[in-house]
Amino acid sequence: MTNTPGEYKPSRRDMLRPIEYVGGAAIAAIFTGVVVLVTTRDLMLGLIVAGIAFIAVLMTLALLSMAMKPNAEESAEIEGGAPDASAPDAPTAPDASKPDEADGPAEPGTPGR
Repeated sequence: MTNTPGEYKPSRRDMLRPIEYVGGAAIAAIFTGVVVLVTTRDLMLGLIVAGIAFIAVLMTLALLSMAMKPNAEESAEIEGGAPDASAPDAPTAPDASKPDEADGPAEPGTPGR
């Protein structure tokens, strides 16, 4: 795989971020499972609660990571390598002082379409 000059290459930390989320969820699940296992002395219940905790923590971390505002590098990757988000051909809001044909006649009494 060859990288073109404008192509974004993620850093090692960016590539390992999902493993951090899964590892954190696994640690929380093991802790929860051990607490339930020590409390109830029921292996099946401990495994079930550990699985539920793993899924819940992983989903929470994933949702929180999606809610974060992307930094400049992530924005450049999303936009295809363009660091500047303001495009010169971006649509602008219509001017309220000019009459619009879709609004109807400009003056009362003039015929519409």
